[in-house]
Amino acid sequence: MEQQIQQLFSKFGQLHILIVGDVMIDAYMWGKVDRISPEAPVPVISVSHRENRLGGAANVALNIQSLGATPVMCAMIGDDAKGKVFQNLLVKRQMTGVGILTSAHRKTTVKTRVISGNQHLLRIDDESSKPLDTELEQQFIDHTLNLMDQFPFAAIIFEDYDKGNITPRVIEQVVAKANQLNIPTLVDPKKRNFMVYQGVTLFKPNFKEICEGLKTDIPKGDFAALHQAAEKLRSQLRAGLIMVTLSEMGVYITSGESYFRVPAEIRDIADVSGAGDTVISVAACCLASGFEPRDIAAISNLAGGLVCEKVGVVPVDKTQLLAEAEVFFKNREKRY
Repeated sequence: MEQQIQQLFSKFGQLHILIVGDVMIDAYMWGKVDRISPEAPVPVISVSHRENRLGGAANVALNIQSLGATPVMCAMIGDDAKGKVFQNLLVKRQMTGVGILTSAHRKTTVKTRVISGNQHLLRIDDESSKPLDTELEQQFIDHTLNLMDQFPFAAIIFEDYDKGNITPRVIEQVVAKANQLNIPTLVDPKKRNFMVYQGVTLFKPNFKEICEGLKTDIPKGDFAALHQAAEKLRSQLRAGLIMVTLSEMGVYITSGESYFRVPAEIRDIADVSGAGDTVISVAACCLASGFEPRDIAAISNLAGGLVCEKVGVVPVDKTQLLAEAEVFFKNREKRY
């Protein structure tokens, strides 16, 4: 099995993955807190340094790149100062901007995290979540479909942060063309378009999202109830696979015929930010490389845990992931 895992991981380098969705800048303010403000009962942070990183769907692209595959993002950002910062970050990370559109009518999303030591104190979101207007929506659709003609995509990820890039028409037309071209589609959903993703290959909500999306309460730890809910969702979406991330309880996946729950590994958790981006990225590469559903869940689960050990939103390390996957699969039958 060890050699088989290595061979499958080596396939990642042959993949082109399209990421459609909401890109943003993850900004960080790092510093030290040593007093409380006299103006209000809040900590005062002395800023030591700042950093801008690619975030949102762009963090998915970073994870795809880190796994050895070639990411292409399709997104609309603002024609503003922060948009230029975003474009410069792409150049810095040696990533193509061929899929990035700009508009004076849009705002580039920035999430600023204030961190002292390993403690995440505050997040400030500077954004607009208004959906694309009709003209921009058609421009975005045409651009995405053209990219699908230009590149040999092995998978398409919808990375939906409810910031307006992904609309029902975008979903409908991109999924329809993907299905015509036999390109698997994967979804990291948010609330607004949750039930719009008809006919996708893999749909990945977290536990809270599946409860809210189906408007039902699922007792945590009741996997029979979770399976019933996931099957209902799979049927309504006509999806191939439903994969649910369960935080400290691991990852669940169903194909309809059977389901598996992969327990979480014991980790020293520093920051859960960006873990979902890593999970969908690894799932896409694994799906495109021919992994079985339960193995997709297992490797995605390992990857999500690895990035939670680091502060801030960071991509997964492929070498580290492969090493953990090899150890995991040596004892696979004991763990499932």
